[in-house]
Amino acid sequence: MKVAIRDGNAVEHFWVIPFRRTATGFAGVLANEPQAVRNVVNGQDIEFTRDDISDWGYTRDGRQVGSFTVCVMLKKMPEEDADYLRSNYGFDC
Repeated sequence: MKVAIRDGNAVEHFWVIPFRRTATGFAGVLANEPQAVRNVVNGQDIEFTRDDISDWGYTRDGRQVGSFTVCVMLKKMPEEDADYLRSNYGFDC
């Protein structure tokens, strides 16, 4: 899952891997370093609701399903980085 984290006026979106359902929503571990917000750190356990989810993705038969924000980022990153993600993680967008 990709989740929006708010810190004052700043909003940043983080992959949360792994995640699990809880009685009040979801919980999981932040999987990337913050750039804009300062109220969380990489590797931190967080709780979130369905309203906080901004993207999702999973692998099926070696190919990525979902992960729509990564597909946008592939168009803007260096070609060798995009090729690496496509060949090693199954992105075909």
